[in-house]
Amino acid sequence: MFHHREDQLMKGIYNIMVTPFDGNDRIDEESLRSVVDFQVSKGAHGLTILGLLGEGQKLSDAERDLVIDVVMDQVKGRIPVVVTTSHMSPSVVIERSKRAKELGAEGVMISPPTLLRNMDAVTQFYATLKKELDMPIVVQDEPVATNVIMPASFLANNGLPIIKLEDPPVPQKITQILNQNPDAQILGGLGGQYFIEELERGAVGTMTGFAFTEALIEMYDLFNAGKQQEARDLFYKYTPILRYEGQANVSVSIRKEILKRRGAIKNADVRSPGAKLDAPGMEELTKLLDYTVQVTGNPL
Repeated sequence: MFHHREDQLMKGIYNIMVTPFDGNDRIDEESLRSVVDFQVSKGAHGLTILGLLGEGQKLSDAERDLVIDVVMDQVKGRIPVVVTTSHMSPSVVIERSKRAKELGAEGVMISPPTLLRNMDAVTQFYATLKKELDMPIVVQDEPVATNVIMPASFLANNGLPIIKLEDPPVPQKITQILNQNPDAQILGGLGGQYFIEELERGAVGTMTGFAFTEALIEMYDLFNAGKQQEARDLFYKYTPILRYEGQANVSVSIRKEILKRRGAIKNADVRSPGAKLDAPGMEELTKLLDYTVQVTGNPL
């Protein structure tokens, strides 16, 4: 296992991985290994596991350990792995994070507990984590899921420089944070919907479950090679499928279905509670995937 300095850890395209299940609602270890290799082969700079897309909130502690164990064993140090360890209780967050580090994680991603209703409590929460955890911490700013609004001034100055920003308008918030702390490392999210604008505003990458990791890699490489217009043109070719894939509530089902069709996993089931793509939705997805192959010239 190689290790990264904190200032190097969070750059580029981090795929938020799905957690595949078999037909009996059990974790499919074979597909889990397969999707790890799939993402590595597509060029992902890192993996993030047990997030909302990974249905981490629906897994038992034993299942969480299993996912981390299998992923770390399959990655074999090729790229860094970040584990989402968010929980309502700070003590559980700390316990989960230390456990993730023991199992080989390079960093953890943590959103504020949903019960925190004022910034004094949020400030204390992250100060405690910074004190207790000797590992890179990604602050996840996703108020739709947490109901916690973290202002740019807090994110810029709380001593935790790596931020996954998902509080629209994201591009504006990136500028607000970087104006106060130019050293902040900001990753986009929200399915990659604003990826190009985020890069233009100074984001260092994105952390998303978009099912075409290689497309994001190509955009990122073009942008950083000074070919911003080419990056933008490529982004626009993927925008229809990116838009459809990012639908609230059913996005996990859509992404799993795409990954199944791409041969990365065997089963697209989501664990209850979770919306599933219906039959007309499957037809819509097929049309969009056919269109994507046509306009990009890339095979599925």
